[in-house]
Amino acid sequence: MESLQSYQGPRRGSKSLILKQIEESPGIRYRELLRLTGLTNGGLEYHLKILEKSHQVRVDRHDGRRTRYYSLNISAEESNILGCIRNRVARQIVSFILEHDSCTFGEIVEYIQKAPSTVSWHLKRISEAGIISVSYGQDCQLYSITNSHVINEVLRKYGDSFQDKVTDAYYEMFGEI
Repeated sequence: MESLQSYQGPRRGSKSLILKQIEESPGIRYRELLRLTGLTNGGLEYHLKILEKSHQVRVDRHDGRRTRYYSLNISAEESNILGCIRNRVARQIVSFILEHDSCTFGEIVEYIQKAPSTVSWHLKRISEAGIISVSYGQDCQLYSITNSHVINEVLRKYGDSFQDKVTDAYYEMFGEI
């Protein structure tokens, strides 16, 4: 147990460190922030609450499980897109559909080389976010991007921030179960 004399209080510059990470990786998740900042769980939670209450960051909570953090200069439309495509598999699906204008489920599965259930799960999330649309033909469903200009712009603008290797590994491990 740490003595009161050795406790030095919250790390100086913690808020600016957190803000910097959120700015560099819009849509970052809590665990990734924890890893990148080196803060304790309680310290990060404390600072994030203050940043949220003082309207210095925007927090998007989905399904009560997924929380993502954004700087205030990210629009709601961009954060919606970023929240879905921060995952590598979802980003591959979106990029593939962008390249081909419209694709069938089978073409996407073949390209992504993941289990059909995994591809289906990602397609459902991307579709619910309004990023792709589904049209029904006689024999198949066709997937296409709803607003390719906006998606291309987000990919160009924030492409360097997609270094969520820890999150991607998590989704790959548990997403196929």
